Amino acid sequence: MKIVVIGGNGLVGRNVVRRLRLHGHDVSAASRVSGVDITTGAGLAEALAGAEVVVDASNSPERDGPASFEFFKAGGTHLLAAETAAEVKHHVSLSVVGTGRLDDSPYLHGKAVQERMIRESSIPFTILHATQFYEFLLEIVERSVYEQTLRLSPAYIQPVASADVAASLAELAVRPPKNDMVEIAGPDRERLSEIIQRFLTEIEAPYDVVTDTLAPYFGARLDDESLLPKEGARICSTGFQAWLGQSEYWGAGW
Repeated sequence: MKIVVIGGNGLVGRNVVRRLRLHGHDVSAASRVSGVDITTGAGLAEALAGAEVVVDASNSPERDGPASFEFFKAGGTHLLAAETAAEVKHHVSLSVVGTGRLDDSPYLHGKAVQERMIRESSIPFTILHATQFYEFLLEIVERSVYEQTLRLSPAYIQPVASADVAASLAELAVRPPKNDMVEIAGPDRERLSEIIQRFLTEIEAPYDVVTDTLAPYFGARLDDESLLPKEGARICSTGFQAWLGQSEYWGAGW
């Protein structure tokens, strides 16, 4: 089976490529590194020639502001048009739990627009909604810290290891399209402010967390359910401590 992974050099994409190749599939990693830019359409026609399945694991380089929205809108438009021309049989898209609930966030509003385009296209599809990656915790810290303090929402999250997400994407890519959305989450439900404080303590980072119900999350106000999967989500086995123990952050100097 010929499969093209968009964003195939990223955190999740390169893991998907590796897993699919191990199972004998003809897999191409498409990204700006290989001359493919979904925001302009450059290189897409050549990259998708003969592809049966496209896995979109791309992500906006910006998380805040209109640039993130425009990335998903433009990327979705060009990618789906190129897939239609190439007669792709299955579009698999990585998205985020919370999409469709938090349109105050330009990032998540962009994901919602992208998903709507996928559903309205003629291409059979599967959308994978994942909760926040454990690997994403450090970015939350970097974007929230001010004078050694982070103000964070106490809303619940249920983070997942990116490797578990990649395994699910690789599995979905070789199965028939669901023409629906699937959700995936980690095993532990915890408040955002508390897991970030625990993360900081474990890596001995010199920051303190202040709980603030009004603190925005990438432009959106959260409630307790905003970032949680629905009943019936696929629950992965990798917990926070297991992930941290094998991560690059263990024992990092600050």
